[in-house]
Amino acid sequence: MSLSPTIEEQALIADTFRQPAAGLSGRERWVELSFAVAYIGCAAALVVADPPRQPAWLLAILATAVMCVASRVQFDTPFGYTVASQLAFVPLLFAVPVTLVPVVVPAAMIASRIPELWRHEQHPARLVKEIVSSWFVLGPVAIFALSGTRPGAAGAVTLVIALLAQFTVDAGVSTLRFCLEREATIVAQLRDSWVYGIDAALAMVGLVFAGAIDRHPIAVLAPLPLLALLATFARERHERMESLIELNAAYHGTALVLGDMVEADDGYTGEHCRNVVALALELGDRLGLTGAQRRNLEFGALLHDIGKVAIPKEIINKPGKLTAEEWAIMQTHTVEGQRMLEQIGGFMSEVGAIVRSHHERWDGKGYPDGLIGTEIPLETRIITCCDSWNAMRTDRSYRAALPFEVACAEIRANIGTQFAPAVAEALLEMVGAPAQAVDPAPAASAGQPLLRPAV
Repeated sequence: MSLSPTIEEQALIADTFRQPAAGLSGRERWVELSFAVAYIGCAAALVVADPPRQPAWLLAILATAVMCVASRVQFDTPFGYTVASQLAFVPLLFAVPVTLVPVVVPAAMIASRIPELWRHEQHPARLVKEIVSSWFVLGPVAIFALSGTRPGAAGAVTLVIALLAQFTVDAGVSTLRFCLEREATIVAQLRDSWVYGIDAALAMVGLVFAGAIDRHPIAVLAPLPLLALLATFARERHERMESLIELNAAYHGTALVLGDMVEADDGYTGEHCRNVVALALELGDRLGLTGAQRRNLEFGALLHDIGKVAIPKEIINKPGKLTAEEWAIMQTHTVEGQRMLEQIGGFMSEVGAIVRSHHERWDGKGYPDGLIGTEIPLETRIITCCDSWNAMRTDRSYRAALPFEVACAEIRANIGTQFAPAVAEALLEMVGAPAQAVDPAPAASAGQPLLRPAV
């Protein structure tokens, strides 16, 4: 994840922020308990394979306290958070009998959550996640325990193998865990792989601190100043993420208020916009839109007719054909809608460009700018198609809803002229259109217009 998270990452972070105060869902409970039981089993097996010697208690307590502090230095990621644990974990390996480390680490991580538990900001059931988050310790502990090598006496090759074992176990467990628990794709999780580069760098610093423990036990506290500095950065990042999420919520709330304003001004237009949103999002998913495109599509579909609030109701609801002067006034709703959204600012300016162009045509004969083909934003092409489909399939002031087959035929008849071919074909497939087009002439000959000039 970059310093500027994508829309998808922002949604995941927002979901992560909501989790601590809630209990575990059914799937979470099953996944977390399964991994916790497996962790405890592996830790017990390591103790049996290499029974720990008597620790130096003061040194062990200090190292555990530093690990507890490190566990509180959390950098938010889409699937939770990463901590600066290497600064404390590497010295802990040198300060505590190695097979006790899988016991000490989850205990320290659980202890680090006491303030949140005290303030009722974290559900007690979520403490099981601290055990599951400790899987990273088992790789290096297994290397040292099974090789019979103390970390302080290990050579460079053994230390590198231990670090690789840590990353391998942690990546494997976390990937499987998030796939099962949050249905996250491997590709999405790979965006967080940058944390292993940071962990490797921090491990080198932690190794420097750890190397001094035998001669100067107080060196176990050496990571604390650096952890304090990192905690400042982590807090600033968390506040930035919170502000970003709050801003997105404010934009969404503004869009909903504007949508309600459209509905209050004209009930049909408001209901029509909501229907177009659902249709457009489904079509957008079929066409593989990115998170930012999907967001703009949603807001654009909801607010594509926002400019109509500036159009006199006698023109909006006129049952007959509009005069040239009335038609000219009606056409201004696209530009008026863009103007309103640009005043909000932010990405709503992008939405404003979509709203402005939602009556452009693939052949360049639309308004207000006469855009041709791919000059029209993809989100606009989707909205144009869905807007027309919904308009044909609902009752209007000047005609009843068109039959399904006739509406399908009308979409087909306008592919390459009004509608983008790929988008229109995807829409027809989505709604289950028949393979053969139906001749729309019967409805027209009955005096029922199919597509009044788009407004």
